[in-house]
Amino acid sequence: MDFFSTKITNDFQKTLKLKLADDGYDMSVVQNALWKAAKNGINVTCYASLKLLVQGKNCNGFVAEYIDAPTVQAKLNLPQEEFSHNFSCWIGTDESGKGDYIGPLVAAGVMIKKEQAEFMTSLNIKDSKKLTDKFIIEISPKIKQNCAFSVVTINPEKYNQLYAKFGNLNKLLAWAHARVIENILEKEPACENAISDKFGDESLIKNALQKKGKKINLIQRTKAESDIAVACASVLAREEFVKRTKTLSQIYGIDFAKGGGDVPTQQAADFVQKFGKDKLNLIAKMHFKNTQKII
Repeated sequence: MDFFSTKITNDFQKTLKLKLADDGYDMSVVQNALWKAAKNGINVTCYASLKLLVQGKNCNGFVAEYIDAPTVQAKLNLPQEEFSHNFSCWIGTDESGKGDYIGPLVAAGVMIKKEQAEFMTSLNIKDSKKLTDKFIIEISPKIKQNCAFSVVTINPEKYNQLYAKFGNLNKLLAWAHARVIENILEKEPACENAISDKFGDESLIKNALQKKGKKINLIQRTKAESDIAVACASVLAREEFVKRTKTLSQIYGIDFAKGGGDVPTQQAADFVQKFGKDKLNLIAKMHFKNTQKII
C-alpha cells in the first residue's frame, strides 16, 4: 500500500474536505481525526494535528491531483525553515518507525560531499513523510549508489530489550543515530560534520558517540529534513521500515498497518488471538499504550 503524509493548514483542510466531498468521496469522522475520505481504494485522513495521511494503491495519482499541483501548493502556503551551511562534507541522520506500533525502528545516515549535493537535490529527494512509499523504494538505490550510508534496523524484539535497558525513547533514538554516524566514519573518517533532527536534549547523541564520533561537529535542529543529507537519510530509513514491516506481514499473514491508531491495535489483537500474547513483542513496541488495550 502506498503512503503519503504531510502537514497542512486549517484553511486548506477545509477546502480539501469540500473538494473531496464534491468529487464523490465518502466522508466520515473517525477517532482523533477531523474527517476521513474514501473512494476507489484511496483513504484520506485529516487528523486534529492537521497531519494529512493518504493511503491506497493510487496514492501517487491522488497526491499529484490534490497536493502537488502548483495551484494546490500555492494554497498550502506552508512556511519553510531555511538552513544553509558551507560544509565540504557532512552526514545527515534520521529515523523511521518511532511512531509506529508495529514494525521496527530504523535509523539511517547518509554522507554528502559538496559536489554531490546538486545532483542529489535534482532527484527530488525530500523528507520521506512528503513522499510516497513507491517513490522511496524507487529512489533509494540511487542514494546508495552515490553516497556513503549506514542503516541500523532495530527489530521489535531487540527494540523492546533496548527500551527496557534505556528506559527512554529519546535515549534509544540517540544510540541509534550515534551508531549510523560511527558506521559512516569507519568508511569516511575525514568527514567532520553531522546534522540530525532534534528530538531531545542535544547531549543525548553526543554522549552516545564513541571514539570516532566524539570529534565530529554535530548540529541538531528541528525540520532538519530540509537538508539534503538528512532528507536522503529519511528516505533510506523509511525504505527499510517499509520492507521490514512487509516481511512481518508475510511471515504472519496479516497486512500490518502503519501508525499507532486503532487499525494496528486491532491487528495486534488479532495476532495475539492467533499466536499468543507472549509473541506480541516480536511485532510490536510493547511500551506503546496500544498494548494496554490488547492485554
